[in-house]
Amino acid sequence: MRSILAPLLFLLSLSAHAQLQFRDITAQAGIHFVHNNGAFGKKYLPETMGPGCAFIDYDNDGWPDVVLINGQNWPGHPGPATTLKLYHNNHDGTFSDVTNRSGLAVSMFGLGVAVGDYDNDGYDDLFVTALGQSHLFHNSGKGTFTDVTKSAGMWGRNEFSTSAAWVDYDRDGKLDLVVANYVQWSIAGDLFCTLDGSHKSYCTPESYKGASARLWHNLGNGHFEDATEKAHVFDNTSKSLGVAILDYNGDGWPDIVLANDTQPNKLYLNKQDGTFEEKAVPAGIAFSEDGVARAGMGVDAADYDRSGRPSLMITNFANQMLSLYHNEGNGLFVDEAPSSEVGRATLVTLGFGCFFFDYDNDGWPDILVVDGHIEDQIERVQKRVSYAEPPHVFHNLGHGKFTEVTQSLGATFAAPKVGRGAAYADIDNDGALDVLMTTNGGSAYLFRNHGGSNRSLRIRLVGTKSNRDGIGAVITVVAGVDRQSKMLRSGSSYLSQSELVATFGLGSQTQADEVEVHWPSGQFDKLSHVAAGQLIVVQEGKGLLSSRSYGTPAQKNIPRKVASLSSSPRQTRGSSQE
Repeated sequence: MRSILAPLLFLLSLSAHAQLQFRDITAQAGIHFVHNNGAFGKKYLPETMGPGCAFIDYDNDGWPDVVLINGQNWPGHPGPATTLKLYHNNHDGTFSDVTNRSGLAVSMFGLGVAVGDYDNDGYDDLFVTALGQSHLFHNSGKGTFTDVTKSAGMWGRNEFSTSAAWVDYDRDGKLDLVVANYVQWSIAGDLFCTLDGSHKSYCTPESYKGASARLWHNLGNGHFEDATEKAHVFDNTSKSLGVAILDYNGDGWPDIVLANDTQPNKLYLNKQDGTFEEKAVPAGIAFSEDGVARAGMGVDAADYDRSGRPSLMITNFANQMLSLYHNEGNGLFVDEAPSSEVGRATLVTLGFGCFFFDYDNDGWPDILVVDGHIEDQIERVQKRVSYAEPPHVFHNLGHGKFTEVTQSLGATFAAPKVGRGAAYADIDNDGALDVLMTTNGGSAYLFRNHGGSNRSLRIRLVGTKSNRDGIGAVITVVAGVDRQSKMLRSGSSYLSQSELVATFGLGSQTQADEVEVHWPSGQFDKLSHVAAGQLIVVQEGKGLLSSRSYGTPAQKNIPRKVASLSSSPRQTRGSSQE
């Protein structure tokens, strides 16, 4: 049956994508950003990393704003000061640079970013990773941020920090933070590496010692403690670039995946007592099929085949292909990329940012991978590999099958770039997911999703016993015979974070028959008969808090009788799906 369905599904997907495109609206949106990687000819390793990006609704107006991370000049090589950028969404397709008045005009060699409301005051905060000292910025709720790194107890860790993710790993209602660290590098300890025997090139991480990820436990009252060792996640052999949160064994407790560069990937199983156990080797995600540690960059998790279990993808170096680890449900993942179009198409490219997202709202999570090499002279030694590379978009055909549709999605979108970070959000409240990309030493790109006809339902969570953002909650949507589930998560991709709103594609369905929310606290809420074409806000234990149809002004806390609610407390989610 599958052999008959696959060609038909492929033809249908081509027809459906004839009109849908990602249009480059960067300039008209008012986003004028060029990344400063500090490069001046010395080929310092951090110059290759590129910047992350994020969407954050920092003023709670219902419209996602944009954060772009920036580097800085190296000591002794002065130039114009560069900082991260915050762009406010003006609700009309344009954005305003509000960096200076927001308090975020802080100079650092920034790399990654994670968004979460760590103090549960109703306003999302920012953690920015950096080479040296990373920074925690508290959102005042008045359009400004304050650097609280010192008062939070996070000062003094001078590391090469990359991706980060907020996670309530002990389920006490307060967001903790996991920070990936790369290698031990300094200007004084910089090494000479070469591709051709004479000219200096960027070194691989194999030239430097590894560094452990760091786990910050939220003590409340704005304070954190370093729980890395007592939680059993200390491992200074890691060289981590990506971090993702998932509940891979369905026990209701969040687990941690680290994508490592030239070292085995890590999978930390939550032991439910404040500690973790590393399980990547028995789970099958530490190495490639032939037992080699690959160069992992970005990572994301999703239930892409409606199995009720979260699977994984990890982007890797050129000539290594993407890893697409399917969750078999018995504690084991199997890499399906080598036998799929996903593997063949990504063999030569070097992937960084990545995520699962249903860009055409047909109810099946698709894949986006942002590509770009680290060495600008790579064509001199590898003819098949280029510095700037096009991204990949793989349309989910169902039954575990994907087909690449990148070239049909717009010329600028498909053009080669030195890609790094990537995130998604619905920037114009039309129910379709738009894409933000960053490039190393170059421009950022904002692409508007245009031309799709399928319906969707968007869900924002407000925790009470659980953390305010509802991070870690599992949302399940049933429409007809279709059943989808996803965890609301921080982090993922590469150095980046997408919006904290869950979007479910419904295809031609006019409503979701059921919406179920399994909260980290154990609370279970259920809505019935929820109309498509709207964003709903669900509060833990109370159900529908507000709703608005796409294209209408944001309404805060205005109930609307579009759904019925039943709710019940539970101690754990048990076998809840993701």
